[in-house]
Amino acid sequence: MYPALTVTERLNSDTEVLWVGSEGGMEAELIARANLPYKGIRAAGVHGISAQQLPGNLVKLWQGYKQAKRILSDYQPDVLMFTGGYVAIPMALAGLKIKTLLFVPDIEPGLALKTLARFSDKIAVTVSDSKRYFSKKERIEVTGYPLRKDLMRWIKADALEYFGFDREKPVILFTGGSSGARSINKAVIAILKELLQRYQVIHLTGHLDWETVRTATANLPRSYQAFPYLHEMGAAYAAADLVVSRAGASVLGEYPFFGLPAILVPYPYAWRYQKVNADYLVEREAAVLLEDQYLQSQLLAQIDTLIQDQPRLEHMRRAMQALSQPQAAERIASLIYEMAEG
Repeated sequence: MYPALTVTERLNSDTEVLWVGSEGGMEAELIARANLPYKGIRAAGVHGISAQQLPGNLVKLWQGYKQAKRILSDYQPDVLMFTGGYVAIPMALAGLKIKTLLFVPDIEPGLALKTLARFSDKIAVTVSDSKRYFSKKERIEVTGYPLRKDLMRWIKADALEYFGFDREKPVILFTGGSSGARSINKAVIAILKELLQRYQVIHLTGHLDWETVRTATANLPRSYQAFPYLHEMGAAYAAADLVVSRAGASVLGEYPFFGLPAILVPYPYAWRYQKVNADYLVEREAAVLLEDQYLQSQLLAQIDTLIQDQPRLEHMRRAMQALSQPQAAERIASLIYEMAEG
């Protein structure tokens, strides 16, 4: 969702945009906040579900297809842009005669994205390694991962001032995304006493564990700052000397822009997309991998090893920054206009 929303920031003011998502989807509120019109359609997955669920989900897809046909008939778009999700399948089937751009955020596309690729005239990918997952290479454009404008305005001095941090003491950022990463949160709490003796900490807990973390960290000094969600993520990235996080698609664009070395902990209970993303950065010496099962026993030692080895940390910073493609959103917007003119 965020990559597509970011691209809309770069479209000309006279370009009409309609966002189509799921009925009752959580994205509706965010899209309204961006002042974009929103339409919801029905959709459901058909892969990895029980035999009992399949008939009902197929009915939902058929209903979504008919809703999509009506939306396209009323709106008459020049280009469709997809970033994944099963809600895109009925829209893609309904819009077979319309030019279609697919953006693939992770290096390895999921099943829905592989399905959508069959209907797409152009495929934009974050890194060139994604090409190996598609057959028709001539349709693929390597654009990078779109970065929100509010992220890009932060520099380190302003970010340290924003948090009220000491300029001389290293800053460690822990984040598990908007929902949070429970295993990372538990590991941070377990080593927090030792961490705060040496570092300043920004801890983005996500909403699920917020109350637990807040209770466990009450009355700590300002060198520890925890948030369930932080709108100024650019400040956190710019302030940090090292980040510990999962390895969702955004790490391929946001960490390179800030030259932010990372300890990546791929989510272990899902398909391998995060592991593929993490391996890409590790192979380029911009990050190190820490498996989820070793968080409790190895996290503090990993942090200490990297922070104390400043030449290596600087090498990781440069390696990460070399992967930055800050014009990704503009490139994708240009593709949309090229396709519309065609």
